[in-house]
Amino acid sequence: MLPYPQIDPVALAIGPLKIHWYGLMYLIGIGGAWLLASRRLNRFDPTWTKEKLSDLIFWLSMGVIVGGRLGYVLFYNLSAYIDQPTLIFEVWKGGMSFHGGFIGVMLAALWFGKKNGKSFFQLMDFVAPMVPIGLGAGRIGNFINAELWGKPTDLPWAMVFPPFSDPAQLPRHPSQLYQFALEGVALFLILWLFSRKPRPTMAVSGVFTLFYGIFRFAVEFVRVPDVQVGDHGYLAWNWLTMGQVLCIPMIVAGLFLIWLAYHREPKTPVTSAA
Repeated sequence: MLPYPQIDPVALAIGPLKIHWYGLMYLIGIGGAWLLASRRLNRFDPTWTKEKLSDLIFWLSMGVIVGGRLGYVLFYNLSAYIDQPTLIFEVWKGGMSFHGGFIGVMLAALWFGKKNGKSFFQLMDFVAPMVPIGLGAGRIGNFINAELWGKPTDLPWAMVFPPFSDPAQLPRHPSQLYQFALEGVALFLILWLFSRKPRPTMAVSGVFTLFYGIFRFAVEFVRVPDVQVGDHGYLAWNWLTMGQVLCIPMIVAGLFLIWLAYHREPKTPVTSAA
């Protein structure tokens, strides 16, 4: 069994002001995405300025934060937030939904693209390789917060999370680290390598959507579900979670986008990553 590193969720406290690691992870994700986008900008559109790129990153970040929070409220714990609406603003305590953030990013990309003469999928293909940076950073934030841990296990890398998080004090899968490895590292490498060569429009978006759906669906088998959803966190068969239900359309959509990209526009390239 591996010891859980006791990291204070508060990275810096200045009087009443507290800066949480969870919030810093969002800044790392956004900053990393901006740096990667800057490197790819000339290949995407040489006429775009750094200011326009900054505007794009800003609006996509708003989509992540607002969509992620509202998605968690709607998909996972609506009744609690109806009882206490002010909880919606306490984002430093966690409670963000990737699927809600994904919808928020798509809406932001659709709006920004219309304003700047880019199609929805041109922008989504451009930003897709950047997204795993934020996903990986967010999972590290979950790990530091000692939240979203996995089911009990006797594997040698199991961890016992702090009593405030897990009163049962059982050795568990560090599922946040699994998701960091898959949604962050592996997905980044897949998208980076895939997008290095010109691809048909929608192909990069399809690869992102497909592999995120697969990775998240798989980790849900060892991650403790949100108990407030369904029957102790399960929607059916004592194993199907809300996260898996939301990933099924992503997997289907990813396969369809890849098929469509290579059948409709086999010679229409998108920007390569390097």
